[in-house]
Amino acid sequence: MMASSDVDIRGEGSLFSDQNPSEMDALCPSPPGPSRPQRNYERIGGRTGTSFCQTLIHLLKGNIGTGLLGLPLAVKNAGLVLGPVSLLCMGIVAVHCMRLLVKCSHHLSAKVNRPSLSYGEAMQYGMENVSWLRRHSHWGKRTVDLFLIITQLGFCCVYFVFLSDNVKQVVEAANATTFSCQINNTNQTQILVPSFDSRLYMLCFLPAVILLVFTPNLKYLAPLSLVANLVMTASLILIYFYSLTNIPHPINLPKVGRAKDYPLFFGTAIFAFEGIGVVLPLENKMQRPQKFTLVLYVGMGIVTFLYISLGTIGYMCFGEHIGGSITLNLPNCWTYQAVKLLYCFGIFITFALQFYVPAEILIPPVVARVSERWEIAVDLLLRTVLVIFTCALAILIPELDLVISLVGSVSSSFLALIFPPILQIVTFHTEGLSPLVTAKNAVISLIGLIGFLAGTYIAIEQIIARNSLKHEETFSSYMVQ
Repeated sequence: MMASSDVDIRGEGSLFSDQNPSEMDALCPSPPGPSRPQRNYERIGGRTGTSFCQTLIHLLKGNIGTGLLGLPLAVKNAGLVLGPVSLLCMGIVAVHCMRLLVKCSHHLSAKVNRPSLSYGEAMQYGMENVSWLRRHSHWGKRTVDLFLIITQLGFCCVYFVFLSDNVKQVVEAANATTFSCQINNTNQTQILVPSFDSRLYMLCFLPAVILLVFTPNLKYLAPLSLVANLVMTASLILIYFYSLTNIPHPINLPKVGRAKDYPLFFGTAIFAFEGIGVVLPLENKMQRPQKFTLVLYVGMGIVTFLYISLGTIGYMCFGEHIGGSITLNLPNCWTYQAVKLLYCFGIFITFALQFYVPAEILIPPVVARVSERWEIAVDLLLRTVLVIFTCALAILIPELDLVISLVGSVSSSFLALIFPPILQIVTFHTEGLSPLVTAKNAVISLIGLIGFLAGTYIAIEQIIARNSLKHEETFSSYMVQ
């Protein structure tokens, strides 16, 4: 998904500093003028903030990405009826948690006399309301920022796998690509010319990605980012059109999936819904932040509709053969091969946006410790190391569906479900928080924790099982030869 986050760094010598930028700050920088604490428009509105429509577009952009394309498989894991119902429930809970985060941020920013707070700062100041947590409140911010880093680097790993799987499929079918897009109810792209392993494709992409993240300022990528958004939107429309017009009849799919597959559904779904990191940066930049609640409900309503509709339609169209990304099921014709390549271009450009967040947290403290003559060299070296690290993780787990589920289970569950209810409890616990609200928050956090434990366990178990199976198949083919 193209989820962004509100992390950033300003101070020297500290891993997690007090101010947090986002990729929204990079592509849509604030106008010149007073420093952030003095800009009243962030809280009371003004001429220099973003409009309702601009904020809505950014919210949609921050929630729609690779996670959307993996939802048909998620629906398969949950079942044709249970899957959409679960997505609806998860969407409602996710939006509720986003609203909790905004509410707590407003309360705490007024309490500490600051115009705006980041996610991590809100957790830190919230913990200061609890006497026995006050001494350790800085760990609240560090913990949130750590999970934001894990999430963003996880997105980068997913992008490597997505790029390699889709480009590999296009290359292997290139000689037989036609203008006919007839359905055959299986994985549509017939592999006709076997090529090298998908992990080698990741290594091929590595130099290009490293050069991409060397971009000194993401505003230089803004034109390419606009083009990427347009081609991804067009690709998504074509995916919808094909899926809708090729649903077989009668539909004979299980209404409820296997219980052991449901944690994989949870991981993929929460990966898709983890857009909570964009909430506070967008609200802070609005001309009229008092209208952000409406933006949130409208935007996330659209997102939830897209998730449920594509997840359900994609599963109905391709059934048991659905892949880790619905693009892998598109037919072997020029139109839909172009869709894959265009979506890959969009994901490639988006890699720089997702990488911006962890880079801006981890690199400046290190660069601050070296002499000025070495700053650029060290900065580029660390960027290279981080990209190689994400590529190495993707090579170790080259299974798109399982990588998405694992990232969602490990980090997105904390950011989207576990932390916001806890934040409300610690923020308002001295102000008469009702037992019903406390119980509701405890249930949401408990669901997130169970999803984290079960989803992580099943995803890792499946990764080990698939790797073992691949090794057995490789050994068997070697013995036959």
